[in-house]
Amino acid sequence: DAQHRRADVACMIEQRLRSALAPIRLDVVDESAQHAGHAGAQSGGGHYALTIVAAQFSGHNAVQRHRMVYEALGDAMRKEIHALSIHAYAPDEL
Repeated sequence: DAQHRRADVACMIEQRLRSALAPIRLDVVDESAQHAGHAGAQSGGGHYALTIVAAQFSGHNAVQRHRMVYEALGDAMRKEIHALSIHAYAPDEL
C-alpha cells in the first residue's frame, strides 16, 4: 500500500544520502499524509522533510548544498519524491 511504499522511499532517501554525503546526522520525515489530496500526492510522489548535517557542506552555500542532496537522490526526485524540504548544515553550524 501507499504507506509502505513511502516508508521504502524514506529508506532509499536515507541510504542514498548516507552513501553520497556520509552525514553525521540525518533525519528523514514522511510528511505525505499532511498533503493528501494534493495533485503531487495523487501522482504517487511523496512529501518528505530532511535535516542533514555533513562535513561535505562546509564552505558551500544553501543552493550548493541542495544541489548536492538532489544529485545524491538522482532520478528519485522525478519519480518517488514529489516535494522535499531540505535543512542542510555543516557540523560547525549546530
